[in-house]
Amino acid sequence: MTEDFPTVTAGTQVRSVAKALMILNVLAEHQREMSLGDIAKEMQLAKSTAYGLLATLRDFGYIEQSPLDGKYRLGIRLFEVGNIVANSWDVRQVAAPFIQTLVDELGETVHLVVLDKGEVLYIDKRESTKSLRIVSQVGTRLPAHCTGVGKVFLANLPINEVRRIIATKGLSRYTKNTITDFSRLEEELNLVRQQGYAMDNEEIMESLRCVAVPLRDHTGKVCAAISVSGPLSRFDGEQLESIVNLIVRIGQEISTSLGYRS
Repeated sequence: MTEDFPTVTAGTQVRSVAKALMILNVLAEHQREMSLGDIAKEMQLAKSTAYGLLATLRDFGYIEQSPLDGKYRLGIRLFEVGNIVANSWDVRQVAAPFIQTLVDELGETVHLVVLDKGEVLYIDKRESTKSLRIVSQVGTRLPAHCTGVGKVFLANLPINEVRRIIATKGLSRYTKNTITDFSRLEEELNLVRQQGYAMDNEEIMESLRCVAVPLRDHTGKVCAAISVSGPLSRFDGEQLESIVNLIVRIGQEISTSLGYRS
């Protein structure tokens, strides 16, 4: 990692603040405790500089230091701030009771997702009450091209923006069903627009099927998406048709609550 930071406007960035934030990013990316030496090496900083930044972040609770070996990890203050941000997102609050209705009626796992930097970011999850549970977490990021929620977002973006995202993120294969050809993806997105919902048919994980619908705000923009996920055995035939009908209706109700008028 270098010390080349993104340019906003000349003279607007405070380099010490930028470096402190980069330390938080490094700890988040590695997902483990790191020593002063590891962090300084990763950031290409002198140990004395890294120590000063770490000490400041520690004093404000954004990182914690192990009393046993002196290594650093992300602090509880980030969790607190994250919850404040999450609770300020109207879509999460508005969607919550509707998502619970889906879980209660279907007994399957339901996710609430936003698009961020060309990837889908999971901001809420209600777990299945049945035997198979989906291994996912709030805060997880997944590719857009092979998830139902991702296809919902891509289908509602200008084609040039879709091309830009795919050029940046690629079309990686996860299963034998993953779409890895852009022309095939375009056909899929056209179908999503026509039918009003998207399917992930074992494209991110074997034996897993997902149905997703868009959520629109008062401007008509797709601001989020919800999905219902479960095993093929419970997502087939008449069961699948019932799931599609219910999530489409619930998606429309959430959009209405967000101010959308078709």
